[in-house]
Amino acid sequence: MTKTSWLSVVVGFIALLGPGLSAQGIQTGDIDRALPKDVNPDSRSRLPLIKREALDEPGKKAYDAASTGAQGPQGAAALRLHGSGISVRWASPLGRALTELAILTTAREHDQPYEWSLHEMEAVAVGLDPATIDIVRHRKPTSGLGDKETIIIQLGREVLNAHKLSSETYARALKVLGRTNLVDVVDLMGSYSATAARLTAFNQHMPPGWKQFLPLPFTPPADIHADSKSRLPLIRSQGQGALPNLYSRTLAPEGTGPGHIGRHGGGLKSLEASVGLRLITLATLVTAREHDAQYEWTRNELAALKEGLEPAIIDVVRHRRPVKGLAEKEAVLIEFGRELFQKHNVSDTLYARALKAFGERDLVDLIGVMAQQAADAVLVAAFDQHLPAGQQKLLPISD
Repeated sequence: MTKTSWLSVVVGFIALLGPGLSAQGIQTGDIDRALPKDVNPDSRSRLPLIKREALDEPGKKAYDAASTGAQGPQGAAALRLHGSGISVRWASPLGRALTELAILTTAREHDQPYEWSLHEMEAVAVGLDPATIDIVRHRKPTSGLGDKETIIIQLGREVLNAHKLSSETYARALKVLGRTNLVDVVDLMGSYSATAARLTAFNQHMPPGWKQFLPLPFTPPADIHADSKSRLPLIRSQGQGALPNLYSRTLAPEGTGPGHIGRHGGGLKSLEASVGLRLITLATLVTAREHDAQYEWTRNELAALKEGLEPAIIDVVRHRRPVKGLAEKEAVLIEFGRELFQKHNVSDTLYARALKAFGERDLVDLIGVMAQQAADAVLVAAFDQHLPAGQQKLLPISD
């Protein structure tokens, strides 16, 4: 599944939300404050407006694939177009040591032991200094590190914890990395934030005999299958039994990790047919709320209303109210997102409720929606994407 496939489909039907919104009880108005100095008035983000005619042929294809309406790509999809288009982890001009550092920083800020442990081994193999790894592992100050190492760690710590990036850190990152590399690094962090969400939701433990290298503030639940070491039973694939290779794309042991989790899903069309867009948009709202993502929240609240999600349920999410009185599917979906993104840990009791409410296939796919929304929230935060001029902010946060 591509980076944009989940959310581009989910929010594509937002289509241009202006007409008819007043009938839903939502008014827009000219309520803009002055944009920050490092935000472009045309793109409403820290990156300039992307123009299709200025792109090469691969870029034009990516632009067209990311477009969901007459206005072209919006939000995270537009921001990604400023990247190199390469496989960043493997081919970035920054080198493998620095891309593994970006992944480790992401895993650390999500308390994700499986992601951390496999990538620590790979980081050492590709030459990242173990002392730098320990700075990330124990959240030590970055004094004494090189400029690139320092800014990558600082970037991750700010965006993944505060869900925003200061103008000072952004300016430094732009100077040290350059625009294309900066977009690539942020997108890589977003991608591995999505992976962390999937691994945590399904409680992926280390395979037998593999050491867990990350100190955690909690003990992961023990509700796992002996063969897959996760909450999902083992599904064997061709190539079962191949040894992991630190220098290849098959580091994750067979039957574990995000690839194995994905085998249990049915895809977005299956999810739409089974649970409907109303609950899918609820999943996106819960994720946007837990990331303080004003842009993503506002776009998706309007979409959720069009799909029949009740304003009272939206307000429970908006104001983080108790879910008492809601139907089980709505309640468990909201609680699942809150635990996943606030605690980086989902209790065995809550997982059992979610599994009963949705079934394995739909739960995997709903977490996939949340994971992609989390990835997009990282880009939108780092590049300070603002709403279109005149569009009312619907999430009560200071930004």
